[in-house]
Amino acid sequence: MILSAYTREFKRNLTIAVPIMAGQVAHLLVALADNIMVGKLGAAQLAAVSLGNTFIFIALSVGIGFSFAITPLVAEADGNQNTLVARAAFHNGFVMCAVNGLLLVLLLFLAEPILYKLDQPQEVVELAIPYMRIVGISLIPLMLFQAMKQFSDGLSLTRNAMYATLIANVINVAINYLLIYGNWGFPRLEVEGAAYGTLISRILMVLLLFYILKNSTSTMFYFKKIGKLSWTYMKSLLNLGLPTALQMFFEVSLFTSAIFLSGMLGTEEQAANQIALNLSALTFMVAVGLSVTATIRVGNHLAPEKRPDLIRVARSIFLMAIIVDIAFALFFYLGRNFLPEIYIEDPTVIELASGLLLIAALFQISDGLQVVVLGALRGLQDVWVPSLICFCAYTLIGFPISYYSSLHADFGINGIWLGLLVGLSVSALLMYLRFRYLTRQSLLS
Repeated sequence: MILSAYTREFKRNLTIAVPIMAGQVAHLLVALADNIMVGKLGAAQLAAVSLGNTFIFIALSVGIGFSFAITPLVAEADGNQNTLVARAAFHNGFVMCAVNGLLLVLLLFLAEPILYKLDQPQEVVELAIPYMRIVGISLIPLMLFQAMKQFSDGLSLTRNAMYATLIANVINVAINYLLIYGNWGFPRLEVEGAAYGTLISRILMVLLLFYILKNSTSTMFYFKKIGKLSWTYMKSLLNLGLPTALQMFFEVSLFTSAIFLSGMLGTEEQAANQIALNLSALTFMVAVGLSVTATIRVGNHLAPEKRPDLIRVARSIFLMAIIVDIAFALFFYLGRNFLPEIYIEDPTVIELASGLLLIAALFQISDGLQVVVLGALRGLQDVWVPSLICFCAYTLIGFPISYYSSLHADFGINGIWLGLLVGLSVSALLMYLRFRYLTRQSLLS
């Protein structure tokens, strides 16, 4: 197939993907602002936020994984112009996300004793627990937001969530300024002030997106009447959501293990690891935007008469991911020596982070491609085999390599990232082979 058959899809892909990328990057930038503002309070306060967010992030990844089930179902219904099915998928998904939010808060509260068993300073743990409780409660409005966001994304209306996210994140920074430091007569709540900023902004985020969707001519229909709540729809959502949550859990666990392993090596190694992870997360958000785009566009082409175009559309997104990731790889390679200087002045940390960015440059393509192909598989509503792939690539291959090569083979911090590189590369290869197998089967049947 000639190249122009793929490139002509780029404009449509970008229209869907860019708002998602913008919203994801905005979340990261606000998290960076949170760290900077809390960091001014002292090392213990910053460590407390980092510790609390480790648990929050794991819970959040599981909840978001369940919410991702809404998008392919809505996208398929939208592709078939079946608004009743789309509405039922949305409303059942909303209920599922609400229940998940409550369960995640409960699990976080029950997990509090674990903080005392991680050999962390007592002062840090005591600061982390109230922070984690407040931010944990914010998972309820966040999951409601995710339900509406994934529904809107499934209709290819990705700007709605972006607007709500950007406005809420600006408000979050403003609330942090008032409550962390006690400016303009507000109480000085320090770490808890950052937590309340997150909670309030996420409540506003839900209200903003609800207002946008309820008053938009494209989506107001879905808010006029409650769709059919049934076990049939809920079962479909759970069958997609549970394995997707497992996929995210396995990947997040691998990167979380990198944080703990680097801490076992030393303070400088932990700082270098954090710098490289932060920079890699920014580029990963671009891949996430393309991944959701793959889910939407593949889901739109599930009808038998549209199947011939499905592979072409998916490959156009894969090609975009490869082009973008090659650019990021060059960026990391060329900037590996000066990028760490943005974060810190310690020459030892800079040297270590520079080595990690070299490895990060190598896995840009595999990291981006695995998440984009995974999005396409989600659009095909194929989720259980990809979950097994994630488990094998990250838990059975990536983590053992990280553990052994960093702590027993004298590769140090580079050994941790060697495991990340191998795990992501294995995942990308197996995901693509799975996609190729399924699409060939569908064309032959």
